[in-house]
Amino acid sequence: MTPRGRTNQLLYQAELLLAQAPGDDEHAVARRMALEEGALALLELALNAALRELTEHAMLERHDWRELLAEERPPLAALEHLSELARREGTWLDVLLARVDALHAVEGAARRQPPRSGLIVSAAQQSLGDELGDALAGLKATLATLRETSEEW
Repeated sequence: MTPRGRTNQLLYQAELLLAQAPGDDEHAVARRMALEEGALALLELALNAALRELTEHAMLERHDWRELLAEERPPLAALEHLSELARREGTWLDVLLARVDALHAVEGAARRQPPRSGLIVSAAQQSLGDELGDALAGLKATLATLRETSEEW
């Protein structure tokens, strides 16, 4: 499989998990939390795969997002763009990375009770599934742009 193929596969798998309905039985909350955290873990893997794909020409030894989006990173245009997105509050990448950090913490990223439906919901009260859907869309759009730029070179 190519790096691009692996990135696409992980994005598709995350989409499948986010589209899955948790049901309405006694396990629905646990199932929703598992689907959300599973999708989040796949999005983290997809981000690493995308970074591998976008930096393939630089022959980097490692492709972990924590290293490639850090202050001290290789001077590559794609990394500069993504790093700037990560630093800008409220962007899809800022939200995604905050949720990934929560995923690795003791409490996890999924919330027991999603925001109540029927009420006006602020962006801060958006469900994890909705946040991840937005992050997935943002990653796909940004990746398409960065791939196009990469192909031009």
